[in-house]
Order: sequence, then structure tokens, then C-alpha cells
Amino acid sequence: MKIAITGGTGFVGQELIRQLTARGDKVVILSRKEKNATDSITYVKWLSDDAVPEKQLENIDAFINLAGASINDGRWSDEQKKLIYSSRMDATTELLRIIHKLENKPKVLVNASAVGIYPPSQTVTYTEASADLGSDFLAQTVRDWEILAQRAEKDGLRVACGRFGIILGKNAGALPLMALPYKMFAGGTVGSGKQWLSWIHIKDVARALIFALDNDQLSGAFNVTAPHPKQMKEFGKEIAHALGRPHWIPVPSIAMKAILGDKSQLVLEGQKVLPTVLEQHGFQFKFPNLRSALADIYK
Repeated sequence: MKIAITGGTGFVGQELIRQLTARGDKVVILSRKEKNATDSITYVKWLSDDAVPEKQLENIDAFINLAGASINDGRWSDEQKKLIYSSRMDATTELLRIIHKLENKPKVLVNASAVGIYPPSQTVTYTEASADLGSDFLAQTVRDWEILAQRAEKDGLRVACGRFGIILGKNAGALPLMALPYKMFAGGTVGSGKQWLSWIHIKDVARALIFALDNDQLSGAFNVTAPHPKQMKEFGKEIAHALGRPHWIPVPSIAMKAILGDKSQLVLEGQKVLPTVLEQHGFQFKFPNLRSALADIYK
């Protein structure tokens, strides 16, 4: 297959490209900067005044849209919130314009989203069939993003929106920050410890996106989370076990709010989310359990 990716230089994009090229796919990365091509990767300039990417994107089989400012960078100031929102909307709007102009349109668009679309709860278990959606900043952002991406259906594309959980990797994502106190022998339960963390190994994220590409029957929202979410108190204990460190110094909610501001909701609130659609379509997780996931990351 020939697959075009936006946001290909990010955490998820890099692992996705590694897996795609390993199986023999050709990858086209849409980037603000032109770079030299390799045997399996080509770069196409976009989101700049002099870019005309549609001329180079004919005969693409699929698009994967990961473009957008990271929610993990810095505090959520009003300016950062605007960037998080607008970067997703602007890039996706441009992608839809490109798709509409192509004579030979791709078959599928796989678009990123997040489990933050569901309201925080310590008691509710969410699946893709859950009608209750959140109303906070993150929920509204990904909700609008999914709605926008679905417009590609008007051009005949199958659209699948992968709602990412907390993605675990050694050097990027949320895990390095969560593991830091443990590495300093000062780790412990954050907040109440009852909040749910719907996590997934970075390798399984890429595998799930590729699965969505390949499976013609998969469309709409699908949760990209491991089948066994953990509450924060248990999650912390598993990090301690993986690193051989104690789990003993609690971190109160007020401290996290002082440090992170609105962004503290990412660690103080959570959702118990299950990957029902992926499992119904036969997806097999390489790391279904947190202990095996952390063991692989810290091996």
C-alpha cells in the first residue's frame, strides 16, 4: 500500500512508519519542510503558502491523520488550548481540501482522536457504543475533530477515528513524566488513586491503526486502549515494580493542580475505556496487560 501520513514525525507517527515500512508499505509524510526521500519514505510539503501537495498525492491508498499540537507540552494556557484546537482543525480542513481535489481518491482516512471524549468517571465503563460524551476542553476538541474528519465520507472514503488512551513508551508520551518520581525513589499514588487510566503500549497503537487501515469493515470510532485498564493506585505500583522502586509517597491533587493547572485533569481524572470494536473485529493485542507492557518498555 501507499499511505500518506500527517503528523508523521511525532511519537505515534514514528512507530507507525517503522511498522509500515517493515511490512513493505510505501509511506508519504506530509511535512512543513521538504526532506530527502528514502527507498520507502517520501516527503511532501504542505501547510505553507508555496505548497501544492495534491499534485504529489495522486494514487495514495490511504491517509492517516495524526496532525496536531501535543497535549503533553506545557501548561494549558488559553494560548496553548487555542493551539491544540486550531492545529487539529486547520490541518484536517486542509487534508479534506486535498482529498476533494484528487482525481484518484484514497479508500480510507484513519483519524486520531482520544478517550478524553468520554466524561471522567470512577464507576462507568465506556465503549464505542456509549452515548455519554464529555463537555470539557479536551472532549470538545476531539469531538469536533471527529465530526470534521467524517466529512471525508462525502468523497467516498471510509473514515475510522481512533480514540487513543494513554500511550506508553520509554522516551515520549506520558510515561517518562509519570515514572520520574519513581526513578528518584519518591513515587506514590497521585490524587485519590481511584481514577482510571486507559493505557496502551505504543507498539499496539501503531498495530491498531494499521489494522484499521486493512479492515474494510471497520469505520466510525474505535477505542485504541488495552483491554485491561488500571486505576491510578495500581498503575503506580506497576511502574514501581517495573523499575524496582518503592511506591510510598502520595502526591495530593492540590499539588498536581498547582503544577499543571487545567492539564492536571489528564492525571487526576480518567475514564475506564474498553476496545470493544477492535476486539469484535479480531484484533489481537501484543501487550494486553500492563505488567507485560512495562516489562517490554523497560527491558
